[in-house]
Amino acid sequence: MRSITVDDLLAGIGGKRTSSWRTVTQTMIDQFADATDDHQFIHVDPVRAAAESPFGGTIAHGFLTLSMLSAMAFETIPLLQGANVGVNYGFDSVRFVTPVRTGARIRASFVLADVKVRPSGWIQIANDVTIEIEDSAKPALTARWLTLTFVEPKAE
Repeated sequence: MRSITVDDLLAGIGGKRTSSWRTVTQTMIDQFADATDDHQFIHVDPVRAAAESPFGGTIAHGFLTLSMLSAMAFETIPLLQGANVGVNYGFDSVRFVTPVRTGARIRASFVLADVKVRPSGWIQIANDVTIEIEDSAKPALTARWLTLTFVEPKAE
């Protein structure tokens, strides 16, 4: 992964980066259900989900889809030079627009919306994120994702 300077980051506001496609498997969904104790049948029971839900089979948890942002961002967004740590700061908005069916391929597009450089060395970054579903007119989700990255302030 390449790295960029804070000046490069600021100059890149409005730029878009897109991850590679990832397949959402039933194994991933089942493991997420186990980790979160959310075993609703629309996620973990393919036979019942096909018979009783409007989705024609199982779908990913919305929070599973959301949680995949971290891996897709790591793959896609360059690291900041001198960054010691980066953390989630939260979301200004999240909308689960379309369910992700088991076996579907998804990818994330990140549009750098805002950068706030704080004197403390923390840099707040806002990305407008869309997770697309292959061959779907509507996205799986849209969000404004906030992260904080710490870059040691330069001595003056």
